Amino acid sequence: MPKIIENKLIAEFKEKEAFSREELYSFFSYYEPDLKENTLAWRIYDLREKGIIRTVKRGWYTISFKPKYKPIISAELQKISKLMSERFQDLKYCVWETAWLNEFLQHQSSKFIVIVEIEKGFEQELYFYLKDNFKHEVYLNPHEKEINYYIAESQLAIVTKKLITRSPIAKQSIKNHKVYFPHLEKILVDLFYDEKLFYLYHGSEMIYLFENAFKYYSINYTRLFSYAKRRDKEERFMAYLNKNLEHVIIDISE
Repeated sequence: MPKIIENKLIAEFKEKEAFSREELYSFFSYYEPDLKENTLAWRIYDLREKGIIRTVKRGWYTISFKPKYKPIISAELQKISKLMSERFQDLKYCVWETAWLNEFLQHQSSKFIVIVEIEKGFEQELYFYLKDNFKHEVYLNPHEKEINYYIAESQLAIVTKKLITRSPIAKQSIKNHKVYFPHLEKILVDLFYDEKLFYLYHGSEMIYLFENAFKYYSINYTRLFSYAKRRDKEERFMAYLNKNLEHVIIDISE
């Protein structure tokens, strides 16, 4: 494909949050009136391979100008992850902290929660293991009273939870050690799902947070809704996004 056509395509679609396969067909047909469906498929494949476009859901694309989410792994998370890899080396787990959310928020928070998730059946063992190795308060699936009276008043609390099967997990190598952490899509769904634990980020603050997440980072819609389905929240989650963020995302109700 000539470079000039690629540049025209970028200029045509760069301001759009997403565009459809039909729009791509219309664009290429202007330059190739006899364009066949197989040829269009190869054009799309070529654009994806070159990193010019990416798929956001079936039949929908966006210009690949947004970076993938890559949070800063704090020394505390590195320590937790290293201990877990030694104790639970054959199990799936992930770690993250609500301090990561400050870049998306209108009102910055100075109180944070470290979330540590592990395969079902090992949550209690993990809970006692972390209590023995950290000075911070550790909670296992905290109930509403613990959240309101203790976690809410703590500068830093550690919460252990069950890791949902097939959770979208990423990894980052630091000093020859792999740290497993949730993709941004998982974080967004978990924030929406666990209203009690993440009450601080609900209401108008959550809308602001979601807007910035979608605006500044590449979001994989398939991953987002697959995980929401795993948490039995897909329909509510889609309805929430369509109602509050229709100005920054594509029509996801289709």
